[in-house]
Amino acid sequence: MFNSDEEWNISFAGCGFRSIYYLGALSCILERVPQLVHGASTICGASSGCLVAAALTVGIPIEQLCVDALTTAKEARKHTLGVFHPTFSLLRSVRDSLLEKLPADAHLRASGKLCVSLTRVADGRNVLVSEFDSREELIQALTCSCFFPLYCGFIPPSYRGVHYMDGALSNNMPLSEHRNTITVAPFSGESDICPREGTFNFFEVHYGNVSIQVNTGNVHRVCTSFLPPRLEKLAEICHNGYMDALRFLRERDLLGAQNPPPSLEVETEAVRPVCCELAEPKKTLLNGQSACLEDHWWLDLEVIENLPFSFKKGEADSAV
Repeated sequence: MFNSDEEWNISFAGCGFRSIYYLGALSCILERVPQLVHGASTICGASSGCLVAAALTVGIPIEQLCVDALTTAKEARKHTLGVFHPTFSLLRSVRDSLLEKLPADAHLRASGKLCVSLTRVADGRNVLVSEFDSREELIQALTCSCFFPLYCGFIPPSYRGVHYMDGALSNNMPLSEHRNTITVAPFSGESDICPREGTFNFFEVHYGNVSIQVNTGNVHRVCTSFLPPRLEKLAEICHNGYMDALRFLRERDLLGAQNPPPSLEVETEAVRPVCCELAEPKKTLLNGQSACLEDHWWLDLEVIENLPFSFKKGEADSAV
């Protein structure tokens, strides 16, 4: 049970393309109780979850992650074989994005705050790393944690000269054994922030420390982790993450407007922009062209409609 009077951690499970669920959840938390993220002792993750954790610790805005997630899925769906097309490399996309977006001092910001789950190829043992001597070393650790055998290739990358693969294969929810860790996963189960199923579940399985109920909804969720769904569906997943996080905040009585717990008092200057609600126009390169993120010109209205309110609000503001 989460206790805001003690130190706490946040842990994100690996889930491939469904990691956009985390961006919706974070949009809600950063909008309503931002110190729940800013005050966490450790932010950890495995596979795609560690990319979200890393962005939080080094200060990359989540609206940028939202754009990247939708752009990558759109690019993958353009090919006949999707992510398995020889001209598309998901791992290369991840590394290129990290090289472009991580600040020069990312390793200093991440050390002691970020915890990345890795699986050592030699013996299959789990390794948790949270100290990084250079920016390149941080990129290596994150890339290793995202390498799923066959799906991402045949030769695993290395970190400090040792070959590692997807952290989800050995520990998909790092630090979940700690009593005061907020666990987040896009699969229905026992995680603190996760989807809720309306149907009765006979049993559940635990994979890499993540509780996953056995039901048709989760079968679909696992499949779409590897194969990117339509952009409208991804936007819906993002919205669901927002609503599930809101339910968590309500159930833990963290939304008290008048007297929030002392450890969760919000400092105005620490509040970051919520999901895709940009304070000012920013530029990025999408398919080789310069584009304004506020315009979201590359998304259709159906995708926008399925995104969380804060995303749509940013879109409406940009149209004024």
